[in-house]
Amino acid sequence: MREYAQRIRNLRIDHDKSQAQIAVILGTTKNQVGKYERGEQEMPIKHLLTLCNYYEVSADYILGLPEGRPYGLSKTK
Repeated sequence: MREYAQRIRNLRIDHDKSQAQIAVILGTTKNQVGKYERGEQEMPIKHLLTLCNYYEVSADYILGLPEGRPYGLSKTK
């Protein structure tokens, strides 16, 4: 299972929400939310951003990336 799949499931449960309630927030179906949570299908970035805003967490947290990771230098100015 993808690490983010478990995190989005845990966030939903911690906030006492059903898959159907999260589906409404994402503008998708309960079945689709279940697929994201089981790691059967990758979640679109727009849904990741929506969940970050809803749960007030960073994308790094949901994706399981280390906190405080430095950003790369841009080659454009």
